[in-house]
Amino acid sequence: MNDMIVSSLTPLTLVGGGEACMADLTEALTIAPTCVAADAGAMLALKAGVPIAALIGDFDSISETTLAQVPCDRQFRIDEQDTTDFDKALRNLDTPLVIGVGFCGGRLDHQLAVLHTLVRHAHRRCILLAESQIVLLAPPKLEVATMTDDVVSIFPLGPTQGRSDGLEWPINGLDLNPLSQIGTSNRAVGPARIEMDSPHAILMLPRRIIRQVAEALLHPDAAGWPPPE
Repeated sequence: MNDMIVSSLTPLTLVGGGEACMADLTEALTIAPTCVAADAGAMLALKAGVPIAALIGDFDSISETTLAQVPCDRQFRIDEQDTTDFDKALRNLDTPLVIGVGFCGGRLDHQLAVLHTLVRHAHRRCILLAESQIVLLAPPKLEVATMTDDVVSIFPLGPTQGRSDGLEWPINGLDLNPLSQIGTSNRAVGPARIEMDSPHAILMLPRRIIRQVAEALLHPDAAGWPPPE
């Protein structure tokens, strides 16, 4: 992966130009202390006084004034318009985990494009911060420290199956499909274990367990989805 824009042995924070505040960025940086900005996400990082290791995007939503505050050798313009700035950034980060800030909330079409990118680059482990939840592509297996009545939502973006322990309504034996059977608004009855057969499902969990989820994804025995051939 020598052609990556940023390579790191530790997690990276990726900040976008969507709905986010300094508290969101601060929380992400406690897990992933190096900050990369996707286009207009540079504004929040600069406002917070956070050094930007790289600025990636097509730069169509960032002002020249903001650009001038980022060293030229840290600016990586990708002019194609077929993908979003989140996609441009995520596919160019070589890191064990990305914590994304500023990619949830706001315009629904933007959020849908972000979810599409998570599935498209399934081998890149990424956790997104939303207002009260974290959002990630469900990995092959994950044990989470949920508590009774915590909301656990699984939304398939393609046909898939899986298994679960610790959910009020187990997903065992269900043919999950966005056109028929989804798994939103499930509830935990304690710690939960979720397994998926393919990288087609978005998982939404309580935001308060982000650090535990990050540690689970970083564990040496954690299974991940393979890169595309």
